[in-house]
Amino acid sequence: MKLADIVAFAWGSLKGSRARSVLMVIAMAIGVGAVVVLTALGEGARRYVVREFSSLGTHLIIVFPGRTETGGNMPGMMVGRSPRDLTLEDALTLLKSRHVSKIAPLNIGTAQLSWAQRSREATVLGTTHEFLEIRGLKLVQGRFLPGGDPMLAEPVCVIGIKLRAEMFGAGPALGQWVRIGERRYRVIGVLGAQGQALGFNIDEIVIIPVASAQQLFNQASLVRILVEAKSREALEAARDDVKRILKVRHEGEEDVTVVTQDAVLATFDRILRTLTMAVGGIAAISLAVAGILIMNVMLIAVSQRTREIGLLKAVGASAPQIRSLFFAEAIVLSAIGATVGYVLGEAGIAAIGQIYPKFPAAAPPWAVGAALATAVATGIVFSLAPARRAAQLDPVAALARR
Repeated sequence: MKLADIVAFAWGSLKGSRARSVLMVIAMAIGVGAVVVLTALGEGARRYVVREFSSLGTHLIIVFPGRTETGGNMPGMMVGRSPRDLTLEDALTLLKSRHVSKIAPLNIGTAQLSWAQRSREATVLGTTHEFLEIRGLKLVQGRFLPGGDPMLAEPVCVIGIKLRAEMFGAGPALGQWVRIGERRYRVIGVLGAQGQALGFNIDEIVIIPVASAQQLFNQASLVRILVEAKSREALEAARDDVKRILKVRHEGEEDVTVVTQDAVLATFDRILRTLTMAVGGIAAISLAVAGILIMNVMLIAVSQRTREIGLLKAVGASAPQIRSLFFAEAIVLSAIGATVGYVLGEAGIAAIGQIYPKFPAAAPPWAVGAALATAVATGIVFSLAPARRAAQLDPVAALARR
């Protein structure tokens, strides 16, 4: 019996049992589709985080208060016990390093923002003029915080574009005096639409001079310092300088955490790749379930097709040829199910892209390949028992249905 004959026979057998074949195809398609969609979500999360961090620049250093190892842990986990706060003086001293080009100290809090009869709570970020360039933000109106002495607490602010719409509507925002907490600030600039970035909605943020933020929140310590090295090649030297300078200022205590953007990126990349593989593995369990379904259905099919198998063996079909017929059925079913599942998975990813256009969901090629190969392999493996049972049937007993 030639390969073409085996495939044609298997296809004819599947067409003769449409309901059974459709059920097995659906089971396999669900498994493959689940793997494709879930790995696409994991890969999308990884790409989103990497893109957000990359937007900060390629030679950025972040300084956190608190001593811990700089091993590429997540930023929120780096903050250990802090015997000494980071201060604005600490930040300014970092400019003494010849490898550092800019610094942006950060002080963050929330306060009530009000103008005329309108009021809402807003995130207030205290920083310096250099923050605009370090973060790559864009202005649509006015100007950013003035340069000069960071110790000077000027009563000015820059607001996000959503805040501008909520507070001032169609009226002019520049030059207006708003109240933040118990203090008044003049609006000098409006940021362009930026969306979410590293936990902040830039469109709803208020930026004021760092010294003003320290007065507003009555807090002299900084939550972090953004340091920009002069070049990517100078990144490691700048990192060493930052640690050395702060150690000297803190009386010999190495009580800050200094991480480079590469370390943070590598950490997120490693975590999210592992997460993607984990969810893909969980989804692959459904492929095993589909394989068990195929095995059960084919075992029933062997019982129902006893006479057919007996007739084939009576006309000279060998045991290996009988096994090949059942293997061919399993491969055809698995291949069709895997293809349908892949198409459904890609349709699901397209739907996610329509609902969340900024989320870069895309199934990694390795996941697609693994899902398709696993589907076919599962079908073959779980067809072994039915094929063996069919091959062992005695032709006389099979024709007599005993």
